[in-house]
Amino acid sequence: MRKITGLQIVCFSTIFAIVLALAGGGSWWLLRDLPLGRFSGVAIVAVAVLAFYLLSLLAYRLFLAVMPLQLGTLAPGSRAEFAAQVNILFYLMVFNSLVRTHFVPVPLMRLVYLALGARLGRDSYSAGALLDPPLTFIGDRCIVGHDAVVFTHVIEGDRFELYTVRIGHDVTIGAHAVVMPDVEIGDGAIVSVGAVVTKGSRIGPGEIWGGVPARRLSQRLPPKPPIP
Repeated sequence: MRKITGLQIVCFSTIFAIVLALAGGGSWWLLRDLPLGRFSGVAIVAVAVLAFYLLSLLAYRLFLAVMPLQLGTLAPGSRAEFAAQVNILFYLMVFNSLVRTHFVPVPLMRLVYLALGARLGRDSYSAGALLDPPLTFIGDRCIVGHDAVVFTHVIEGDRFELYTVRIGHDVTIGAHAVVMPDVEIGDGAIVSVGAVVTKGSRIGPGEIWGGVPARRLSQRLPPKPPIP
């Protein structure tokens, strides 16, 4: 893994400090006239935490608007690497507590992932972790199972690359499965429980994949037409 530079840390820390100050100061200003009592401090802290995450989401999206993530190999010292490293800091320091702890209910996590930039179709939900939402594209009526992981970054030694993951409609990703970068999954496909879909895999429509590494196991039969 490449070293996160001091300038990247300063950039993130500055954004983090501004968000923290706005969340804490704004909550105190908003609730400062609450009568002193047993729960006034609890109310201020609760509002401050909520404001912190909402402002962090806003700051994150503004940062990506100014410095969008770029696909492919990221050259050391490049603007693309800078954006990717600060993106990593956002996840390590702020969003990991939302994505990996199962504290937020699955229906609400859909809203969180949308706010983070994921493309989620209608009635699609993730009970697992989408580690790179801005580069994750999921169609309609899909489910990512419990503790499954979908990620789009490649960090291998000094190698640092970003790709996309594209998932079609009506796709099921089984619990504890892993979907790696540059994977495309066709409509109606199934990734079995615990499968590891390696980098660059192409899963066709209706195919069932499983195993470590994942491979094609069978083909789903098309639904029978209704009896007239």
